[in-house]
Order: sequence, then structure tokens, then C-alpha cells
Amino acid sequence: MPDVFDVVIGQDRAVASMRQHAKSPVHAYLLSGPVGSSLHDAALTFAAALQCPDHGCGRCEVCRLVLAEGDPDVYFAERSGVSWRIDELREADRVGRRRPLGSGYQIIVIEDVELTTTGSSPSAPALLKSLEEPPSRTIFLLTAEDVPAALDTITSRCVEVKLKGLGEEDLREILVREGAGAEAAAVAATAANGNLRRARILVRDDDLAQRIARWRAVPDRLNGTPATSAAVALEISRALDDAIAPLQQFQEEEMAHRIRDSREMGQRTVANRRDIEAQFKREQRRFRIDELRFGLSALTSVYRERLVESLAVGARGDARSQYRVGASIKAIDVVAEANRRLSSNIDETLLMNDLMLSLMEF
Repeated sequence: MPDVFDVVIGQDRAVASMRQHAKSPVHAYLLSGPVGSSLHDAALTFAAALQCPDHGCGRCEVCRLVLAEGDPDVYFAERSGVSWRIDELREADRVGRRRPLGSGYQIIVIEDVELTTTGSSPSAPALLKSLEEPPSRTIFLLTAEDVPAALDTITSRCVEVKLKGLGEEDLREILVREGAGAEAAAVAATAANGNLRRARILVRDDDLAQRIARWRAVPDRLNGTPATSAAVALEISRALDDAIAPLQQFQEEEMAHRIRDSREMGQRTVANRRDIEAQFKREQRRFRIDELRFGLSALTSVYRERLVESLAVGARGDARSQYRVGASIKAIDVVAEANRRLSSNIDETLLMNDLMLSLMEF
């Protein structure tokens, strides 16, 4: 029968574990998984299953209230800056010591707990204290994209539920469920590299297919002149700027939501807005790198297709095809080197110019 976990696609093992624990829970869980593995959705549905008398039926008022993030006994801790602060975790602890208003549990959700180990004053000890002395009707749901060694003491107090990176088919199914068209969902899922948040942004990008086509057209456009290679590099760099636009819109909507919440709480402005905006800028930088990596992957696919075609023809002794085999292999190596250089914080425009000049030879 359908239940609340039906929305957590591609995570069969993690879902089976959460279903079992919803029937007989312990005081703390750590949901871990790579970037974009739908940790927030998993935590929310797990909270619904813990509160539901039928362990997550998905049909009762309890489930509907939790999934709408409207249950007063399910508290999502708020992080105002880049790292968790001690006072923010103490507030979560204070809420966790309240008696539940309903017949279920007091559930405290703290996301990105790896950020309790960073910053000038790491806050992990404050969280550890909460986990060591929890009230009997309080459950902590923690999430982390990375579980560094510094989190070992916190991890030891929790049952860890591991989520995996999502496949293209999983992402496509999620996007279609959320209202995207089948074709747009398929393109975005391919370009997202297993990252659900990136997929949700890309599916709103009307220019995504055009950018993919631009990358795939690069080998045919490099006609042997430096002027052409420079023009192609400049065009790709400008396309990166355009690719950021849907993410910026996504972030503006998030900020607007924070502003509304702050006003409803009687605050004149969003707390630590500068930190949040700095975090948005870092996300934009990561998005650009992901976009470049995807473009390089599309470019590699073209040269691999040429390689396969040339190998098939070259087997019959065609000298030109044998030359194209060697050229395709060298081109793939050049693109792989560009991908490696992305990790060295190199200027994108310089990288693209170097890449196009090198590929011009093949």
C-alpha cells in the first residue's frame, strides 16, 4: 500500500530501514548521503512516519500536517550563518525538552550537522550534550552530506541511515511527479549528475538543451584558426553566466521566504543576511563548476562517439579512420586534463581558451 515514503525515490534500502525504525524508534538518527540525495525529503517523511499512529500511512491528518511542515511537535532548527552556532543548537535543545502537544513525539530536525564542526567556535559539543541526555519523548533527526571524523562522537549516539546518490531515472521520476514535462525532466536528470537540487533548478532552465547542443557542436566548429577557438571559448563562458540565472531565481525565492518568516516573527530583517548571501555566492560558484563539468562530459561523449565510429571503419584498413582514432583519444585526454584543472581554482575563461586551442589540433 502507498505510504509517506513513496516520495523518497531510489532509496529502497534507506526507506526499508526508516519504515522499520518508525515502529520502534530510538532517540536519535543520522541521515547521511551525497549532495542532492534528497536528505530533506527523507527527514520530513521519516518525521511523518514517526508521528503517524500507523507509522506513515500518508492519508491521515497527522501525516498531512507533518508533510506540510505544520506540525508544532516537529521542529526544524534554523541556521542563520554558514556554520551552526552554539545558541542555535541550545534553542533546539530547549524545544526538544518541551512536552509534545500531541500524542506523538517532540521531533527535532537539524540539517547539515557537519557544519557543527566548522567555524571559529565549533558547536558540536552543544549538540552532543543534547543527544546524551534526551527526554524520553524526544527524537532527533540529523542530516549530513558529509560525515567527517570530527562527527564520530555524534554519529556514535545515533542510528545512521545512509542514502545513496540518485540515478537519472530516479531524478526524472521525481521531476515528473513535481509537475515537469517528461522531455524536460529527462534532459535535466541527465545534466544533474545525481544532484536533486541541481535537477530541480535545471528543469526550470529553458536554455539547457541549447547549451548541451552548443557543447556537442564544439568539435565541428573548431576549424583550425585561433580566432574561431577564441570565439567558441567566449561563447561558452557567456553561456555559463546565463546558466546561473535559474539558480539565482531559486535563491531569490528562498530569501523572499526567509523575509516573510522573519516578518511574521516580528523581526525587521533576516538574521545574518550577509552570511546567507555569502552562502548563495558559494553555491553559484559550485553550480558553475558543475555546469562546466557537465559540458566537458558532453564534449567527451562526442569524441567517444567519433572514436567508436573510427574504430569500426579503421578495422577495415582505412588510414584516415586510423588517424581519427588517435586524434579522438588525444582529444579525450585533453578534455580530461581540463576537468582536472577545474579543481585548481583556475580562471574559467583561461581554461576554456586553452582547451579550445588544444582541441583545434584534432
